[in-house]
Amino acid sequence: MRAALISREYPPEVYGGAGVHIEFLARELRQLIDVEVHCFGAPRDEVGVHAYSVPPSLASANAALGTIGVDIEMAAGIAAADIAHSHTWYANLAGQLASMLYDIPHVVTAHSLEPLRPWKAEQLGGGYRLSSWVERNAYESAAAVVAVSTGMAADILAAYPSVDPAKLHIIANGIDTAMYAPVPERDVLERHGLRTDTPIVLFVGRITRQKGVAHLVRAARDFAPGVQLALCAGAPDTPELSAEITAAVGELQAGREGVVWIQEMLPREQLMQLLTAADIFICPSVYEPQGIVNLEAMACETAVVASRVGGIPDVVIEGTTGLLVDYHGESDAQAAAFQTGLAAAVNELIADETRTRAMGIAGRERAVAAYGWDAIAARTVELYRSLL
Repeated sequence: MRAALISREYPPEVYGGAGVHIEFLARELRQLIDVEVHCFGAPRDEVGVHAYSVPPSLASANAALGTIGVDIEMAAGIAAADIAHSHTWYANLAGQLASMLYDIPHVVTAHSLEPLRPWKAEQLGGGYRLSSWVERNAYESAAAVVAVSTGMAADILAAYPSVDPAKLHIIANGIDTAMYAPVPERDVLERHGLRTDTPIVLFVGRITRQKGVAHLVRAARDFAPGVQLALCAGAPDTPELSAEITAAVGELQAGREGVVWIQEMLPREQLMQLLTAADIFICPSVYEPQGIVNLEAMACETAVVASRVGGIPDVVIEGTTGLLVDYHGESDAQAAAFQTGLAAAVNELIADETRTRAMGIAGRERAVAAYGWDAIAARTVELYRSLL
């Protein structure tokens, strides 16, 4: 059996959880079946990996049109596959076209849903209608749809009620707990001005409405005195959002010490220093199908404070591996309650070092026991075989 994994992201061009998922899923699937990867971007040296760029004629067009152009070229390159497996709307059309062209099953893994990300209209303009159209058609026509959490499964059926529940399968994202583990080095902290003698709250993620960065920056005003905030955050969706967050962080830095903003994409070995050294990892997402980054923090023995949305409660066990904060919406009152809740949860853990440390240890135990990539790959191959 030969599976074609189709994705916008693949190392070294990885921007979020979907890219991490593809990297490790491909690695483990290769132990079981033949795998080829079709991705966006610059050519890769890796055998069996095919990269595609936006067609020159679409270089200045709306980004959604450029994506569709890449997908058409991808579909032409998938003729040798027995099954097409696409990830995110960026690659869904390639999988759907390949399925129609070559009469092969198309599997979609849902890492997010366009109807639940209306802020994407800020980034794509009218292209958001195109991305939503692509995603809807792919989900409704796919042979199987994979949700990465129980929350995501419910969201899929709510967003696309015509999807047959019988073709919906839950296969979680995983974590390589040999690769993600506590490390002793601390030079990265020193380089970025972070102290090791006072508590650190760490955020890692893109600057997008989905990740709740603005809520975190406002919540941090009420963190206990002396608590440091490390924002490892870059790749803003729009110039307007970039300006908004820059102003908010600047205001926060003017009001308290220990606010460090790292805007570059750190290599994994450097990021693990931050994940290990942090007392608390914070995930204030307003929408999160699962949240691989929480697993990465847990694998590094760090307690988590996260929003109670999407698939996060599948991963972060309230009171055992971290604390969850309710999020109900974006009205002024709802936002203020969420921000107050985030600050209260952080301060509760900062005040109890023994409890926080125990949560970190429990988090790693959970990551090792429940989220190994070998088991996830085996379940994926089982799904493939049921479709052939």
